[in-house]
Amino acid sequence: MGESSMTEYYAKKLNQGLEYQDFVFEKLYDVGLATIAYSSKKYQINKGENKAGFEIKFDDRLKDTGNLYIEISEKSNASNSGFIPSGIYRNDNTWLYLIGNYDIIFIFDKRRLRKIYEGRHYIKIGGRYIDSVPTSRGFTLPAKHADEQLAIKVIKVNAG
Repeated sequence: MGESSMTEYYAKKLNQGLEYQDFVFEKLYDVGLATIAYSSKKYQINKGENKAGFEIKFDDRLKDTGNLYIEISEKSNASNSGFIPSGIYRNDNTWLYLIGNYDIIFIFDKRRLRKIYEGRHYIKIGGRYIDSVPTSRGFTLPAKHADEQLAIKVIKVNAG
C-alpha cells in the first residue's frame, strides 16, 4: 500500500470511528448518559476522548467474526518501528471501554478488560495489518461471552 493509499485508509478509518462515536453518544443520551467529546488533538492527548472517560471503538468486523477486537497497542504509521500503548492501555481518563457496531454496543470496565488480557481469559492474541505489516495489537473476545458474562451493560440497537 503506497503512502497516499495508507493516508486514505487512515482517513477512512478515522471518519468511520468519528461517525460511530456520534452514533454511540446519541444512544447513550437515550439511556440517560451524556458527555462532551473532545475533538482537538491537544485535549484528546491531555484529557482523553471525552469528559466522561469513555473510550469508544467501532468494530467493523464484529458481525463477520462474532468477536470483539480489543486493542492494546498501535502504530500511527505502519513504517514506525515500535508500538505505543492504546485502547485499554492508553494512559488517559478512560475508565469505560465501549465497543461494538450499529447493532450492539458493549460497555466494559477498562480495568476488567486488562485483567482478562493479563490472565489470558477468553482470548486469542492477534492484530490488524496493512499490507502484512502489523499496525495494531490486541486480542479477541467472543461477543457471546461479553454479552452473557463480562460487559457492564449491553445496548442492543433496534432490538425488538
